Amino acid sequence: MVRDGYFYALGMMFAALAVGYFAWPLAVIPLLLGAFFLWFFRDPERTIPSDPGLVVSPADGTVTYVGPAHGEGGNRWRISIFLNVFNVHVNRSPIAGNVADVRYRKGRFGNAMNAASAEQNEQNIVRVDGEGHSVVFKQIAGLLARRIVFHPKVGDSVARGERVGLIKFGSRVDVVLEGEAEIVVKVGDHVAGGSSILARFPAMAAVRNAGENVRRASTERPQ
Repeated sequence: MVRDGYFYALGMMFAALAVGYFAWPLAVIPLLLGAFFLWFFRDPERTIPSDPGLVVSPADGTVTYVGPAHGEGGNRWRISIFLNVFNVHVNRSPIAGNVADVRYRKGRFGNAMNAASAEQNEQNIVRVDGEGHSVVFKQIAGLLARRIVFHPKVGDSVARGERVGLIKFGSRVDVVLEGEAEIVVKVGDHVAGGSSILARFPAMAAVRNAGENVRRASTERPQ
Protein backbone atom coordinates (compact mmCIF):
# COMPACT_ATOMS: atom_id res chain seq x y z
CA MET A 1 0.00 0.00 0.00
CA VAL A 2 1.32 3.44 -0.95
CA ARG A 3 1.09 5.66 2.13
CA ASP A 4 -0.89 8.28 0.18
CA GLY A 5 -3.79 5.84 0.28
CA TYR A 6 -3.94 6.06 4.07
CA PHE A 7 -4.00 9.87 3.96
CA TYR A 8 -6.86 9.94 1.46
CA ALA A 9 -8.77 7.23 3.33
CA LEU A 10 -8.39 9.00 6.68
CA GLY A 11 -9.65 12.20 5.12
CA MET A 12 -12.72 10.39 3.87
CA MET A 13 -13.30 8.85 7.31
CA PHE A 14 -13.31 12.27 8.95
CA ALA A 15 -15.64 13.52 6.21
CA ALA A 16 -17.95 10.56 6.90
CA LEU A 17 -18.05 11.42 10.59
CA ALA A 18 -18.88 15.05 9.83
CA VAL A 19 -21.56 14.19 7.28
CA GLY A 20 -22.96 11.42 9.46
CA TYR A 21 -23.48 13.84 12.33
CA PHE A 22 -26.06 15.72 10.25
CA ALA A 23 -27.35 13.03 7.90
CA TRP A 24 -25.97 9.58 8.67
CA PRO A 25 -27.22 7.84 5.47
CA LEU A 26 -25.05 10.18 3.40
CA ALA A 27 -21.94 9.11 5.32
CA VAL A 28 -21.77 6.00 3.13
CA ILE A 29 -20.52 8.17 0.22
CA PRO A 30 -17.20 9.28 1.80
CA LEU A 31 -16.81 5.81 3.31
CA LEU A 32 -17.02 4.25 -0.14
CA LEU A 33 -14.56 6.83 -1.45
CA GLY A 34 -12.19 5.98 1.39
CA ALA A 35 -12.38 2.29 0.48
CA PHE A 36 -11.71 3.18 -3.15
CA PHE A 37 -8.57 5.14 -2.22
CA LEU A 38 -7.23 2.21 -0.19
CA TRP A 39 -7.78 -0.04 -3.20
CA PHE A 40 -6.43 2.48 -5.73
CA PHE A 41 -3.10 2.94 -3.90
CA ARG A 42 -2.46 -0.80 -3.62
CA ASP A 43 1.12 -1.85 -4.26
CA PRO A 44 1.35 -5.60 -5.00
CA GLU A 45 4.62 -7.52 -5.01
CA ARG A 46 5.88 -8.58 -8.44
CA THR A 47 8.26 -11.27 -9.72
CA ILE A 48 11.02 -9.44 -11.60
CA PRO A 49 12.65 -11.27 -14.57
CA SER A 50 16.40 -11.68 -14.07
CA ASP A 51 17.72 -12.54 -17.55
CA PRO A 52 20.22 -9.99 -18.94
CA GLY A 53 19.13 -7.45 -21.52
CA LEU A 54 15.43 -7.39 -20.60
CA VAL A 55 13.32 -4.22 -20.39
CA VAL A 56 10.29 -4.56 -18.11
CA SER A 57 7.17 -2.43 -18.06
CA PRO A 58 7.41 0.60 -15.75
CA ALA A 59 3.65 0.51 -15.16
CA ASP A 60 0.45 -1.52 -15.24
CA GLY A 61 -1.84 -0.78 -18.15
CA THR A 62 -2.63 -1.36 -21.81
CA VAL A 63 -0.15 -0.92 -24.64
CA THR A 64 -1.57 1.72 -26.97
CA TYR A 65 1.37 2.37 -29.31
CA VAL A 66 4.44 0.49 -30.54
CA GLY A 67 6.50 2.12 -33.25
CA PRO A 68 9.11 4.69 -34.18
CA ALA A 69 9.84 7.37 -31.57
CA HIS A 70 9.46 10.45 -33.72
CA GLY A 71 11.27 13.50 -32.38
CA GLU A 72 13.47 11.52 -29.97
CA GLY A 73 16.53 11.63 -32.20
CA GLY A 74 18.12 8.76 -34.10
CA ASN A 75 16.71 5.30 -34.59
CA ARG A 76 14.50 4.68 -31.56
CA TRP A 77 11.33 2.84 -30.59
CA ARG A 78 8.51 4.13 -28.43
CA ILE A 79 6.10 2.01 -26.41
CA SER A 80 3.10 3.80 -24.87
CA ILE A 81 1.15 2.34 -21.95
CA PHE A 82 -2.18 3.81 -20.85
CA LEU A 83 -3.16 3.51 -17.18
CA ASN A 84 -6.85 3.81 -16.41
CA VAL A 85 -8.15 4.62 -12.95
CA PHE A 86 -8.46 0.91 -12.11
CA ASN A 87 -4.79 0.05 -12.76
CA VAL A 88 -2.03 -0.06 -10.15
CA HIS A 89 -0.33 3.33 -10.42
CA VAL A 90 3.04 2.52 -8.81
CA ASN A 91 5.86 3.00 -11.34
CA ARG A 92 8.98 0.83 -11.57
CA SER A 93 12.36 1.14 -13.28
CA PRO A 94 12.43 -0.64 -16.66
CA ILE A 95 16.11 -1.63 -16.34
CA ALA A 96 18.86 -1.77 -13.73
CA GLY A 97 21.36 1.06 -13.83
CA ASN A 98 22.00 4.63 -12.78
CA VAL A 99 19.53 7.50 -13.06
CA ALA A 100 21.34 9.71 -15.57
CA ASP A 101 18.75 12.45 -16.04
CA VAL A 102 15.44 13.61 -14.55
CA ARG A 103 13.52 16.48 -16.13
CA TYR A 104 10.07 17.70 -15.08
CA ARG A 105 8.19 19.52 -17.83
CA LYS A 106 5.05 21.55 -17.25
CA GLY A 107 2.21 21.15 -19.72
CA ARG A 108 -1.43 20.35 -20.30
CA PHE A 109 -3.66 17.73 -18.71
CA GLY A 110 -5.22 16.37 -21.89
CA ASN A 111 -6.50 12.88 -22.63
CA ALA A 112 -3.51 10.55 -22.19
CA MET A 113 -4.91 8.28 -24.93
CA ASN A 114 -4.22 11.06 -27.44
CA ALA A 115 -0.86 10.77 -29.23
CA ALA A 116 -0.30 14.52 -28.75
CA SER A 117 -0.16 14.02 -24.98
CA ALA A 118 3.37 12.63 -25.38
CA GLU A 119 4.54 16.16 -26.17
CA GLN A 120 1.88 18.48 -24.75
CA ASN A 121 0.99 17.00 -21.34
CA GLU A 122 2.78 17.64 -18.06
CA GLN A 123 5.40 14.94 -17.60
CA ASN A 124 8.51 13.70 -15.85
CA ILE A 125 11.23 12.43 -18.18
CA VAL A 126 13.75 9.95 -16.76
CA ARG A 127 16.81 8.37 -18.36
CA VAL A 128 18.39 5.26 -16.88
CA ASP A 129 21.78 4.05 -18.12
CA GLY A 130 22.63 0.42 -17.51
CA GLU A 131 23.53 -2.93 -19.07
CA GLY A 132 25.24 -1.08 -21.90
CA HIS A 133 22.09 0.82 -22.92
CA SER A 134 20.06 3.92 -22.18
CA VAL A 135 16.31 3.71 -21.62
CA VAL A 136 14.05 6.75 -21.29
CA PHE A 137 10.66 6.54 -19.68
CA LYS A 138 8.16 9.33 -19.29
CA GLN A 139 5.54 9.64 -16.56
CA ILE A 140 2.81 11.57 -18.38
CA ALA A 141 -0.16 13.20 -16.66
CA GLY A 142 -3.70 12.63 -17.97
CA LEU A 143 -7.14 14.15 -17.59
CA LEU A 144 -7.42 13.21 -13.91
CA ALA A 145 -3.75 13.02 -12.97
CA ARG A 146 -2.55 16.14 -11.18
CA ARG A 147 0.57 14.88 -9.46
CA ILE A 148 3.58 12.90 -10.66
CA VAL A 149 5.90 11.40 -8.06
CA PHE A 150 9.48 10.22 -8.72
CA HIS A 151 11.74 9.37 -5.77
CA PRO A 152 15.31 8.67 -7.03
CA LYS A 153 17.71 11.49 -7.88
CA VAL A 154 20.30 11.82 -10.61
CA GLY A 155 23.20 9.49 -9.81
CA ASP A 156 21.13 7.02 -7.79
CA SER A 157 21.31 3.33 -8.66
CA VAL A 158 18.06 1.49 -9.36
CA ALA A 159 17.33 -2.19 -9.81
CA ARG A 160 15.19 -3.56 -12.63
CA GLY A 161 11.58 -3.46 -11.47
CA GLU A 162 12.38 -1.31 -8.43
CA ARG A 163 9.60 1.03 -7.27
CA VAL A 164 10.50 4.60 -8.27
CA GLY A 165 7.26 6.62 -8.02
CA LEU A 166 3.67 6.87 -9.17
CA ILE A 167 1.18 8.94 -11.13
CA LYS A 168 -2.13 9.66 -9.46
CA PHE A 169 -5.50 8.94 -11.05
CA GLY A 170 -5.23 7.94 -14.69
CA SER A 171 -2.19 8.60 -16.84
CA ARG A 172 0.29 7.28 -19.36
CA VAL A 173 3.88 6.02 -19.46
CA ASP A 174 6.08 6.11 -22.56
CA VAL A 175 9.25 4.02 -22.88
CA VAL A 176 11.84 5.08 -25.48
CA LEU A 177 14.37 2.43 -26.52
CA GLU A 178 17.41 2.27 -28.76
CA GLY A 179 16.69 0.91 -32.23
CA GLU A 180 18.50 -2.39 -31.67
CA ALA A 181 15.95 -3.42 -29.03
CA GLU A 182 13.68 -6.33 -29.93
CA ILE A 183 10.10 -5.37 -29.02
CA VAL A 184 8.04 -8.27 -27.66
CA VAL A 185 4.69 -6.55 -26.99
CA LYS A 186 2.01 -5.28 -29.32
CA VAL A 187 -0.86 -2.81 -29.19
CA GLY A 188 -3.67 -4.11 -26.99
CA ASP A 189 -1.46 -6.15 -24.67
CA HIS A 190 -2.05 -5.75 -20.94
CA VAL A 191 1.18 -5.36 -18.98
CA ALA A 192 2.12 -5.40 -15.30
CA GLY A 193 4.75 -3.07 -13.88
CA GLY A 194 8.04 -4.78 -13.07
CA SER A 195 7.07 -8.24 -14.30
CA SER A 196 5.93 -7.91 -17.93
CA ILE A 197 8.73 -7.85 -20.52
CA LEU A 198 8.46 -5.07 -23.10
CA ALA A 199 11.66 -5.66 -25.05
CA ARG A 200 15.07 -7.27 -24.96
CA PHE A 201 18.45 -6.01 -26.01
CA PRO A 202 21.00 -8.30 -27.69
CA ALA A 203 22.17 -10.65 -24.97
CA MET A 204 25.84 -10.45 -25.90
CA ALA A 205 25.88 -6.69 -25.31
CA ALA A 206 24.51 -7.14 -21.81
CA VAL A 207 26.92 -9.99 -21.03
CA ARG A 208 29.86 -8.03 -22.40
CA ASN A 209 28.95 -5.01 -20.30
CA ALA A 210 28.65 -7.18 -17.17
CA GLY A 211 32.11 -8.61 -17.87
CA GLU A 212 33.57 -5.14 -18.26
CA ASN A 213 32.08 -4.12 -14.92
CA VAL A 214 33.65 -7.15 -13.21
CA ARG A 215 37.06 -6.43 -14.74
CA ARG A 216 36.81 -2.74 -13.77
CA ALA A 217 35.90 -3.64 -10.20
CA SER A 218 38.87 -6.03 -9.93
CA THR A 219 41.33 -3.41 -11.17
CA GLU A 220 39.94 -0.74 -8.86
CA ARG A 221 39.98 -2.99 -5.76
CA PRO A 222 42.51 -1.73 -3.19
CA GLN A 223 45.58 -3.91 -2.89
